[in-house]
Amino acid sequence: MKHLLSVTDTQDNILDILEVADKLKKDPWGYQTLKNNVLGMIFEKSSTRTRISFEVGMLQLGGHALYLSKSELQLGRGEPIEDTAKVMSRYVNGVMIRAREHSDVVKFAENATIPVINGLTNLEHPCQALADIFTIYQDKKTFNVHLAYLGDGNNVCNSLLLAASLVGMDMTVISPEGYEPDVMILEQAKEYAQTSGSKLKVANDVSEVKGADVIYTDVWVSMGDEEEVNQRLKMLSEYQVNSDVLNLANPQAMVMHCLPAIRGQEITEEVMSCGQAAIWDQAENRLHVQKAILSILLGKK
Repeated sequence: MKHLLSVTDTQDNILDILEVADKLKKDPWGYQTLKNNVLGMIFEKSSTRTRISFEVGMLQLGGHALYLSKSELQLGRGEPIEDTAKVMSRYVNGVMIRAREHSDVVKFAENATIPVINGLTNLEHPCQALADIFTIYQDKKTFNVHLAYLGDGNNVCNSLLLAASLVGMDMTVISPEGYEPDVMILEQAKEYAQTSGSKLKVANDVSEVKGADVIYTDVWVSMGDEEEVNQRLKMLSEYQVNSDVLNLANPQAMVMHCLPAIRGQEITEEVMSCGQAAIWDQAENRLHVQKAILSILLGKK
């Protein structure tokens, strides 16, 4: 694995990442494997979990992280992303980018001589999806589960499809028409599923959540979608994760949300706070999984 731009980059390493994450979670400060390493972090979009987990992760691994907003870089004044990639490759050991356009992260990686990590784009959120399947495995002790994703088939949903299909997890995406996941990513996931045995499905009816072992949702209005807020709230209103939806699932079903959550929209306060919610474990696991990614990418010298 040279970069982590998409979950597809982990097809030969995904179980290694999860194994290392488990080891690092058990002893957070015990593996100073990235001493004298510096991670440059470029943020075009605001962040809570991504920034904190990468910054703390580098510290726990013995390294250092630099926070760089686009407005503070010459990128904000029009410097080509190719030039920024070449310059940063001379200064730091790796770069994490949280960007709007997936093509920008790909272009950066093509011009960098160091590992590049996708911290979020409009197409994928691979670090989140890897932390999610790690959370599911830690709770269920198996990938032989059915994950039901309700709501907008966004970047998180795209990466979850790829991750689930790589480890053999069944997944149903339940979205209104026009809000389904990316077609090309779905086709790629289906190719992986032929090998792993995953059963993947895209549906429009909330009743498809019946018997699910995991219920997952995300915000209905992501960053960049603010102009569509009224339309999105109208179209997605029937896909709220509430007690009725939870009652359709397996009685032991776990509830997941990648945060931030808008209580009363995509998920109710009641479900968010119930004993079946694994949301805070999920958020914590961003740290452990990203440390594993950093260890594998930056520590491979």
